[in-house]
Amino acid sequence: WLDVSGGMRHSPQLDQRHCVTVSARRAMLKTFKRPKYPYVRSVEQATGQLRRHPVVVVGAGLVGLTAALDLARRGLPVVVLDDNDTVSVGSRAVCHAKRTLEIWDRLGCAEAMLVKGVSWRRGKVFFGDALAYQFDLLPEPHHKMPAMINLQQYYVEAHLVEACNADARIDLRWRHKVVNLAQDDTGVRLAVETPDGTFQLEADWVVACDGVNSDVRAMVGGAFTGQTFHDKFLIADVVMKADLPTERRFWFDPPFHAGQSVLLHRQADNLWRIDFQLDRSADPVLESQPERVVPRIGAMLGKDVAFKLEWVSVYQFACRRIDRFRYGRVLFAGDAAHQVSPFGARGANSGVQDVDNLAWKLALVVGGEASASLLDSYHGERARAADENILNSTRSTDFISPKNAASRTYRDAVLDLARDHALARPLVNSGRLSLPTRYADSPLNTADRDSFEGGVPPGAAAVDAPVKGMGSAGWFLEEIGGGFTLVVFGDVPQASETLRGAPHLKTLVVGRDILDTTGLLAQRYDAAPGTVYLLRPDQHVAARWRAFDADLIGQAVTRATA
Repeated sequence: WLDVSGGMRHSPQLDQRHCVTVSARRAMLKTFKRPKYPYVRSVEQATGQLRRHPVVVVGAGLVGLTAALDLARRGLPVVVLDDNDTVSVGSRAVCHAKRTLEIWDRLGCAEAMLVKGVSWRRGKVFFGDALAYQFDLLPEPHHKMPAMINLQQYYVEAHLVEACNADARIDLRWRHKVVNLAQDDTGVRLAVETPDGTFQLEADWVVACDGVNSDVRAMVGGAFTGQTFHDKFLIADVVMKADLPTERRFWFDPPFHAGQSVLLHRQADNLWRIDFQLDRSADPVLESQPERVVPRIGAMLGKDVAFKLEWVSVYQFACRRIDRFRYGRVLFAGDAAHQVSPFGARGANSGVQDVDNLAWKLALVVGGEASASLLDSYHGERARAADENILNSTRSTDFISPKNAASRTYRDAVLDLARDHALARPLVNSGRLSLPTRYADSPLNTADRDSFEGGVPPGAAAVDAPVKGMGSAGWFLEEIGGGFTLVVFGDVPQASETLRGAPHLKTLVVGRDILDTTGLLAQRYDAAPGTVYLLRPDQHVAARWRAFDADLIGQAVTRATA
């Protein structure tokens, strides 16, 4: 089907992950049959009673489903509302980074994605038809998760829906569209439109994951500002059997697409994602026609490679974010909170890391173990991440698509030098690929008071390593789980096993509870005998010391819960 539009309303069926306006798209899916999820009358409609829920998530896309799973795993009942009844059209978000996979692994749903997805770690950058340089995203061994997997978003969403359906604490409601919202200091009231009419429900908290054209954001008056880019790009998902290594390939000014750039990724089902940069003046409707797309792909692949079009989209994008991630009792995540270019795989990965940051805080607040002021740190930490992603995304776009002759001269000189000179390679920017943000200036951190040569500093995400625990080989991140964890490299004073003010703190002693069989755990954490790390429930470091001190640890836990 072909849809021609501009400034369309939000719908999970439409590819609006990055787009300011999607002017044309053509879907011809043959490798995947989209499921159709049943609409079921809500209990509020059946009984006519107004009900109040601890948390309502708006939007059952990749980010909203992850939010529901994380909250449910922390013991909260969650209602999820979505105005559609299926998963996304087209492959959309393709590259899922190591940190995102670690989050899904903690939630118990990464294994199926790893089996279906295509793992990769190496990329190549070409200038013209010559290799400029290549890189490795995970040069050191012994991590459970790969650097990246490529898996179409519709598969990811289907796996997440299956996991949600298996959790009795998640009430997933399809064809439920939020049409109005009002809130006060005590809660939120939502008006929800369904095939059986409109009804109301209440929530203590709302997590808005309803996409870049978020209706909820408009309802609370949230500002969504930033830079709009006028560059146009054509996405083509192509089914083919090609004897190419599984790696990221990016071309600047290739002979088959002179003056522009091209990106190639392999996905599941012998599906390949190709991004062609277009002239700014290109007509999106014309360029999406198969008679225009097929010759472009043929020139790239060669006449002997047979292929079939699966999905085509022409898009523009913007880099922008919401002014506040928290509006009272409404919290924003994913594309509803921020938007970046597709170069660097920072959109969906950042959205998953949003809810990883939010879920534990919201669970503590709902459970009465922390005040609502803890949620203010959600904006502080994830706005920093969004700004970091926007900066990297903007720089990538400027390098990929120079706006004047001087910028192009600089870019081409860097690419020329990169072939033979290592010093130029860090300047090449075909998309800085997604990495977890370090919350360096977060008020939840306890600053180092002891000297460390390296390791994992406060605010950074924990690093994995192989360990032996509970009688079998495993991984460090599996052992720490999803709560506050104290990791001690050495002995713990027996009287301090349960710390004052931190009754739920798990203590993990290296050498007693887990064994550092390779020495990599101590190496990666710069741990000498006696070193102590305090990890938050999202597996970011809250504090570290060179010796066990119960008072300091208790103070750090208090700080980490605001």
